[in-house]
Amino acid sequence: MVDVRAPGPVSVAAIDLGASSGRVMLGEVGQGVLRLTAAARFGNDPVRTPDGLHWNLLELYRQSLAGLGAAARQAADTPAGRLSSVGIDSWAVDYGLLRDGRLLGQPFHYRDERRGQVGPERVHATVPPAELYVRNGLQFLPFNTLFQLAADDWHRDAGRLLLVPDLLAHWLTGVERTERTNASTTGLLDVRARAWDDELLARLGLARSLFTDLVDPGDLVGAVLPGVGEAVGAPGLPVVAVGSHDTASAVVGVPFERAESAYVSLGTWGLVGLELDEPVLTEESRLANFTNEGGVDQTVRFLTNVMGTWLLSESLRTWRRDDLTALLAAAADVPAGTVPLVDVQDPRFVPPGDMPGRIAAWCDEHDVAPPSDAATTVRCILESLAVAYADALQAATKLSGRTVEVIHVVGGGSQNTLLCQLIADRTGLPVVAGPVEATALGNVLVQGRTAGAITGGLQEMRALIRATHDLRRHDPERPQDDP
Repeated sequence: MVDVRAPGPVSVAAIDLGASSGRVMLGEVGQGVLRLTAAARFGNDPVRTPDGLHWNLLELYRQSLAGLGAAARQAADTPAGRLSSVGIDSWAVDYGLLRDGRLLGQPFHYRDERRGQVGPERVHATVPPAELYVRNGLQFLPFNTLFQLAADDWHRDAGRLLLVPDLLAHWLTGVERTERTNASTTGLLDVRARAWDDELLARLGLARSLFTDLVDPGDLVGAVLPGVGEAVGAPGLPVVAVGSHDTASAVVGVPFERAESAYVSLGTWGLVGLELDEPVLTEESRLANFTNEGGVDQTVRFLTNVMGTWLLSESLRTWRRDDLTALLAAAADVPAGTVPLVDVQDPRFVPPGDMPGRIAAWCDEHDVAPPSDAATTVRCILESLAVAYADALQAATKLSGRTVEVIHVVGGGSQNTLLCQLIADRTGLPVVAGPVEATALGNVLVQGRTAGAITGGLQEMRALIRATHDLRRHDPERPQDDP
């Protein structure tokens, strides 16, 4: 914990790295106070080299430092007068390998095609899928960390493995630690004990020394190194662990008011699920491809990964267009039920590429007429996503035994009013949209609690969001028949 307890609101910085963009947000948090200001926004563009697709992590670190410096300057004008801490969150599963503190090459991107089925085949030959699910509780995704490690032998030359946000924290502080919510996405954490599964590591031929001690959201990682503190204008700034898997922070930022609620954290991916106290480890849950990931305050994120706005962003890139607002307006005028519904979970839609062409090819293979233009393609994408989210929520309630009466959509996708309405129509349930910056808010709230500016648990944090942020409700208008 940070040593100094704040008597009033504090200012903190949230480094929030998404799969397509990053941001550094200045947060002000206290009793009745919760504000975010963008200190910096920047792109996150992968780099393809002869050996595969990589994250440009050095550029992300440079941009994060610049943003942190901007946040420190902005904090000087807040009532707190300075930054109290910084927290980092990012996407899951990807990692850097270090030897003697030095990074062994740029981390691979989870969308890199180099591994194919090699990793899963090697792991499942040692640990059958059913046993693996009972041990780690994770849905099958071929790019999960344990499969990536099984696909190559790089780890044999390394001394440490650090997930992306932990690697950036290491560069800031010199400390090697792994935050628990993100560790839960590796497939190497015991889902019940919430600790590294030493037996599983041994069976997979992974050295235990690769993996660091675990920290929880709210723990102090360390203070920034002197050179970093001087560079950003915040000497001795504490780095506080938050829900470093961005979905863990996003779920903190879901303004649940009742237990009978579900969430869709909607960005590049649509993370669809429930917040539970215990994992669901049944064979039915495994076959439905649901995951049990760690949440803040020992909660379980029972969810499944569904395709998100990646389909839209890749379509815009293919069309060389940046007028999404105009396209959404045109798509809203397309009559409901007049476009094909595609399986957004088809693996062909995961890598970068010509999404409109892949959608047309899917339609041809399934003997349905493809969308005729950009507007109908966008409508096809949105209606297909809404169907996938409705199906996922229906499965989540059946597998968990929970009842859902309202759906919260948070993240960038919550701004897509047409998609939110289609989700309401397809599920027959009200959709509450917002906040957009749920991930950054979750990051900021955990830091604020660590600093003593707020007290209580998730319920109190979420009440603060509801009291300080505008939310939009979408009631079902045109319930649709199942496709």
